[in-house]
Amino acid sequence: MLHKTFRELSLAQKLLLYIDNNKPILDERAVFSDGTKEYRIPCEPKTDEPVKVRLRTKKNNIDKAFVICNGNRLELLIDETDELFDYYAGEINLEKEILEYYFEINIGGFRCYYNKRGISREPNTHFNYRISPGFKTPDWAKGAIFYQIFVDRFYNGNESNDVVDNEYLYVGNFTRKINDWYKYPDADSVRDFYGGDLKGIIDKLDYLSNLGIDVLYLNPIFVSPSNHKYDTQDYDYVDPHFGVIVNDGGEVLNDDNPINEYATKYIMRTTNKENLEASNQLLVELIEQVHSRGMKIILDGVFNHCGSFNKWLDRENIYKNQTEYDIGAYESKNSPYTRFFHFHCRCEWPNNTNYDGWWGYETLPKLNFEGSAVLYNYIMNIARKWVSPPFNADGWRLDVAADLGYSQEFNHMFWRDFRKSVKSAKEDAIILAEHYDNSRDWLLGDQWDTIMNYDAFMEPVTWFLTGLEKHSDEYKGELLNNHKAFFDTMTHNMQSFLTGSLLTAMNELSNHDHSRFMTRTNHMVGRTNNLGPEKANENINKGIMKEAVVIQMTWQGAPTIYYGDEAGLCGWTDPDNRRTFPWGKEDQELLSFHKEIISIHKRYQALRTGSLKYLYGEWGVISYGRWDNNDKLAIAVNNNDEERSFHIPVWELGITDSQSMERVILTTRDNFNTNKEKYEVERGKIRLTLPKYSAIIISG
Repeated sequence: MLHKTFRELSLAQKLLLYIDNNKPILDERAVFSDGTKEYRIPCEPKTDEPVKVRLRTKKNNIDKAFVICNGNRLELLIDETDELFDYYAGEINLEKEILEYYFEINIGGFRCYYNKRGISREPNTHFNYRISPGFKTPDWAKGAIFYQIFVDRFYNGNESNDVVDNEYLYVGNFTRKINDWYKYPDADSVRDFYGGDLKGIIDKLDYLSNLGIDVLYLNPIFVSPSNHKYDTQDYDYVDPHFGVIVNDGGEVLNDDNPINEYATKYIMRTTNKENLEASNQLLVELIEQVHSRGMKIILDGVFNHCGSFNKWLDRENIYKNQTEYDIGAYESKNSPYTRFFHFHCRCEWPNNTNYDGWWGYETLPKLNFEGSAVLYNYIMNIARKWVSPPFNADGWRLDVAADLGYSQEFNHMFWRDFRKSVKSAKEDAIILAEHYDNSRDWLLGDQWDTIMNYDAFMEPVTWFLTGLEKHSDEYKGELLNNHKAFFDTMTHNMQSFLTGSLLTAMNELSNHDHSRFMTRTNHMVGRTNNLGPEKANENINKGIMKEAVVIQMTWQGAPTIYYGDEAGLCGWTDPDNRRTFPWGKEDQELLSFHKEIISIHKRYQALRTGSLKYLYGEWGVISYGRWDNNDKLAIAVNNNDEERSFHIPVWELGITDSQSMERVILTTRDNFNTNKEKYEVERGKIRLTLPKYSAIIISG
């Protein structure tokens, strides 16, 4: 259809055209709110406490603003004005239930809505802001630097407690003591031990403190036959192989007697009460020394399942002849523990193999909480025990937490009770869960504090920077450097979090379950069993690694370093990701960079608890800001194999043309630079030229 000339339009059409071309325009980039302390006061309110919510708009840009909360519409009034923005505010009242809210903006007869997703023409409740009255995450964990230690591979501080060759049989073969600290783990190495222990962590606390670590997270340390210890044998005691062996002796196994009932050396080491009590006491010493340095420490709780060596099941006859222990459920239907497990046939004792194993593994018997109130209460006591005196740990990381129980209803009930148990013993202890999917139902304020942040950190970062998923099992070229996919994925997944949960989320690049991030920078799909461990070290790109760490240290959440990442450790996924710390062979440039970037993170409170806003993106380039009332920082990353120039709209952080900005750090493939460089703000923007594979932080 041909367009009509203005003269051909009717009077009504001319009037509509006039109105359409003269109505005010909303500056969407200026609109902002979130749940941080500048826009919600208080950020984590108590039950029945009034809350002030704020909405930022461009100065003199809109007619009215409203907050819509639980169906009520409250007009906001201008609370503050500066050179760039108006800040609208209003007070909403809380009760006991979760409150949801979003904003309505009126401008020139036009109405739109604003929530976590941004401006929209229609409300989208999925992205509403949420407040859980009375829910508070520990302040010490907000933006804290965590450091994850896989104990057997960190440092051997006491060789007398090392697992020895043939000490016992585990998953079909004898244990091995690895004498070469720098040997790569074999593809089948679950029964190989390098000797790392709690004394080794004590010996390296000065290193960790000097690095700038705030919180230690230890993979499981309780009695267990594996090197990873996710198959608990005894929840009440630290494994003496990690602790102290006071009474030693007994025999190892050989081909003539490959039965654990005769592994008397292992039995003495792990069941003798003097060994167990001494090992617990060493944990007390470790935690006291951690606290004396101003750091915290959290333990790994594996409560969905235990191990076939567990004293309640005792499939391996470890406790069979020990008078201090009751008979196990595998051996006898008269065991006090038979209802701790779900036996499908209750007529096959002795040696009843018909119990539920997690994912079908008979070495990982699933705990049957629904069937035993005794078990339920026992674990609640364990939850309290390790955060109480004399141990005083600072919280729990929970393994496969969403799998616990036989129904979601029971799962949620369990974690509500677990929370009450932990918080009754230590109010500011953290409860941090492993979960790979949407965690919204567990992050309602009554169960977990937060999670290991796969969906809203590790996954988007690794896809954007490397094109690989976190196991190095799949490469997607369409996601490598895809800035839009990165921002959209982050927005979509961050909506699941309450603000306190987001600020304490464990933001990792690597861990014990996934390939080392440094290896992912080679863009290669593979595992150690098909390519060999050496390939994990080839074609790596330290520039990409440093980009990732800059994002990690400047994104909302708690940056978590997997031991050795700061020293340049590579590795495919489990078990190659569990290489030993390369003491004496550290990448000194990368180590110095980590010390510097951690120092920067700690220097600016905005990087711990401030707001976050996306500023700019193009293929291979992302830029965002972090700010509060004191600090304003812009971060930019160029993941391309060539230089890129672009403008960043720093006015969105509240920076005016009368101000300048200063470089804090620039990273490149070969080095990093903390020399100061000024950037002038022109028309609200600064111009950046970034080298290939680089990242920059600028303050204003």
